[in-house]
Amino acid sequence: MAAVELSGLAKRFGDQPALRDVDLQIAAGEFFSLLGPSGCGKTTTLRLIAGLEDADQGRIVLAGKDVTALPAHRRPIAMVFQNYALFPHLSVARNVAYGLAAHGVPRRERAPRVAAALARVALDGLEQRRVDQLSGGQQQRVALARAVVLEAPLLLLDEPLSNLDAALRVETRGMLRALQQELGLTAVYVTHDQEEALAISDRLAVLCAGQVQQVGAPETLYQEPANAFVASFLGRANLLPADLLGPTEAGLWRVRLASGDEALVRAAPASRPGRGRVLWRPEDLHLGAAGWAAEVAATTYLGAWREIRATADGVAWTVLRPAREVAPRRGERVWLGAPPGAGWWLAEGDC
Repeated sequence: MAAVELSGLAKRFGDQPALRDVDLQIAAGEFFSLLGPSGCGKTTTLRLIAGLEDADQGRIVLAGKDVTALPAHRRPIAMVFQNYALFPHLSVARNVAYGLAAHGVPRRERAPRVAAALARVALDGLEQRRVDQLSGGQQQRVALARAVVLEAPLLLLDEPLSNLDAALRVETRGMLRALQQELGLTAVYVTHDQEEALAISDRLAVLCAGQVQQVGAPETLYQEPANAFVASFLGRANLLPADLLGPTEAGLWRVRLASGDEALVRAAPASRPGRGRVLWRPEDLHLGAAGWAAEVAATTYLGAWREIRATADGVAWTVLRPAREVAPRRGERVWLGAPPGAGWWLAEGDC
């Protein structure tokens, strides 16, 4: 049985459609992310699951029960909001216990459950500290403890790490993933951060303009995106117009670029010859003695990697190479190449 089933879900705000015919199934115990740019409908989807908004059409089923018409307090969920929604004048312990009191948990059961929740997020010993005396990272963990203390099987998270600095985000997402696995929770996580979604998710859905563009494992969406929007949103992308010519005996496909050059790429099994685009990820390209003649426009040092931007036949390319390699200089002529099968062909069509 799926933990979450959304069928034909739609929502409008005035004349503006926020969601259009969304179908999703999320398995029990899965960490599932909703990814997309601002305004794509990901937070609206989460709020519909939570019961904080009413759907205009469609069904929401949680653990086999249709909850479409149920109010939020009767749904088996806990939620962490982007702004944490803590009570600054209350102590850490009283913030975490608030939901237990609201759900009618007997007073004698609250203290041990609060203590266990705080220990899970490494805040034991800070029970009596006021929330406004905590760091941003500690406040985020209080919000998480307040959610998990309810022991709901479904945890909803609306960009909970967006207010943290980069290093703390990485640390906290690891703690969050470990906690979700330890407790066996189903998590639905909203983010616009592609790296975060790829790192933390079992599966994810990419949304654009209120519609789901693709659902799958992070590796699948990164290496085999359904369209140019998904390809561009999930990491850097070199997208070149090309004609798909036909398959080879080795299982790859021949494509002809606008320059007239040909290459061997991967394509979906159902692909048909025609017009489309080829995706090459910057890290799949190399600089060598053969390939496409190009001129270096700029190089940028990124730590472990060096980004090289070059132009070939009027087309801008981005290449990522290990920083230990000798970097070409601006204006230098180079050859860009890609191993057979490194590219992925996309049929025409987009968000």
